[in-house]
Amino acid sequence: MSSAAPPVLPISNQPATTTAQSQAPVATPAFRAFVNHVTENLRNGFSQRRPWTELIDRTAFNKPESVSEATLRIRKNYTYFRVNYLTVVAVVLGFSLVTNPFSLFMLLGLLASWLFLYLFRPSDQPLVVLGRTFSDRETLGILIVFSVFVIFLTSVGSVLMSALLVGVALVCAHGAFRVPEDLFLDEQEPTASTGFLSFLGGAASNAAAAAAPAVVATRG
Repeated sequence: MSSAAPPVLPISNQPATTTAQSQAPVATPAFRAFVNHVTENLRNGFSQRRPWTELIDRTAFNKPESVSEATLRIRKNYTYFRVNYLTVVAVVLGFSLVTNPFSLFMLLGLLASWLFLYLFRPSDQPLVVLGRTFSDRETLGILIVFSVFVIFLTSVGSVLMSALLVGVALVCAHGAFRVPEDLFLDEQEPTASTGFLSFLGGAASNAAAAAAPAVVATRG
C-alpha cells in the first residue's frame, strides 16, 4: 500500500515584486542625495573654521582709531573667521526661531511644501487636493503665493530680519575691535569669497548640482 504525496502548487511572487518595484517612490533617492550632499558640504565647510579661542582672545581686542581702520579690520577678520562668523549668525537665527515656535513651524512647513509638493514630487503623480488635480504651473503659483504670505504677511519676516541684523551687528562689532595683526592672512585673501553668505551659497549650489540628475528623473 503506497501513499502518494500531495501535489505542490507552484507559487510565484514575480508579478508582485515587479509591481512593487514599479511603484517604488522615485523622489526618495533624489531627496536623500540632496540631503547627503548638503551635509557633506556643510561638514567640509565647518572643518575650515578657526579655533574659538582665537575668536575670543581678549588680549587681541583694541578700539579702532577711525572708521576706515574699523572697516579694514572687519574685512580682514571676516576673511579669517568667515566660517565662525557664519556660525554665530546661524546660532542667533536658530535661537530666534526656537523662541518663536510659530515662525519656526511656518518656515518648516514652507520648506516641506517646496520639497515634497514640487521639487521632489514625480511629474507622473499630479497633486490632488479635495478631488481637484493641480498642474505643475498651478502648484508653483500656489507655493509662491504661500511663500510671500509666510515671509511678508506674518511675523516670520520680522523675526528673520531681526535675527539677521543682530547676528551681523555682533560680527561687525567683533571684527571692528579684534586686531588682526596676529592672523595669517596671506594665504587666505586670494581664496576668500566676497559675499557674506558665499560659504552657505556655495554649499547649497554644489548640493543642488549634485542632486540635479535625480531631480530631473523625478520630474521627467
